[in-house]
Order: sequence, then structure tokens, then C-alpha cells
Amino acid sequence: MTKNPLQENLKAHKLILGSGSPRRKQFLEELGLDFEVRPKSVDEVYPKRLRGKKISEYLARLKATPFKEELQHNEIVITSDTVVWHKGASLAKSETKEEAAKMLRTLSGDWHKVITSVCFTTKDSQKTVSSVTKVKLKKLSEDEIQYYVDNYLPFDKAGAYGIQEWIGMIGISKIKGSYTNVVGLPTHLVYKTLMDMVS
Repeated sequence: MTKNPLQENLKAHKLILGSGSPRRKQFLEELGLDFEVRPKSVDEVYPKRLRGKKISEYLARLKATPFKEELQHNEIVITSDTVVWHKGASLAKSETKEEAAKMLRTLSGDWHKVITSVCFTTKDSQKTVSSVTKVKLKKLSEDEIQYYVDNYLPFDKAGAYGIQEWIGMIGISKIKGSYTNVVGLPTHLVYKTLMDMVS
């Protein structure tokens, strides 16, 4: 039986996902990788001067900070952050239905960028990569916005929506770039970066 090329190269390493995101966990599973889920919480605050990709890169590296003292020589920890960037502003996670609906009204009928940065940290090195996807959301009706917010409670998602959910099926009219990046992990970049690190 032919073996997974990346998993074969990772045999001497231990891969750690520093995130509790079920979507990121699922993607690593679908890549055929063995890994441990070891989430650690950090206060996700970034300097206000940062814009776009600089925000997600900063936060992806910040999430790796709690691991640095405990990593063994053969361990690689993956941390990640996703930013929705629209009209010069970052749309973070919403905390209430009202905030989520307001974000969706802002994105409705327009293009926005979804930026995911992934940080790979070992005991001796750190590498951060980013992927940018442009997404066009159709003009959403108020009924569509309220239905989605009430039924899907998208409070754990940047921009208050998940492309893999109902809103994505009915609302995303165009996408330029990686789909998995919008869900929360640019799998093509994760595969390439890990392969480069261990080959």
C-alpha cells in the first residue's frame, strides 16, 4: 500500500495542533497526518497599527508563544489565525446576534479578503506563511441574515460567517483563491511548508 508522502517524512517528528478549532482538526485529518491537539489560550490582542495580513501573522505567532518553553526537539506546533479584511478594517469574531448581523450587512453585496496565517514553531525555529482569498458575497436580504444568525450562531468565526455553512451555499457568488483558506486553514500551504521543513 502506497504511504502518505508527508506522513512518511514526519515519522521522526511529533506534530501538534495548537488550536481547538474543529475545522482545522478536520483538515489535518483529511491530509492524512498523525497529530496531537493541544490548544492553549492567549489574549488575542494585537497592536492597532497592524493592517491586513500583519494582524493574522502577529496573532498566529502569538498563539505559539505558550509552547516555546515546553517543545521537544522533534516537535512541530501549528498555530493559526484568520482575519476578514474589508474596507480597511478587520472584522473579528462577533459576540452577539446583533454584532453578527451588522457584520453580514457590511459584507453584503461586496468583495472582502479572507487572510489565514499559519505559524510553524519548533524548539529552534519559526516560520509563518499566509494565504489570501477574495470572496464576493451576494446582496443578502434581512430575512437571510436573521435566519443564518439565529440558526447557526456564528460567534466563533471571523466576519461572522462560515463559508461551509448555509450562508456560504446561498450567498457566496465568487471566490478567488483557496477555499480551505476561507474555512480556516490553507491546506496546500500547510502541506508544502511541512514538506519543506522535514524533507
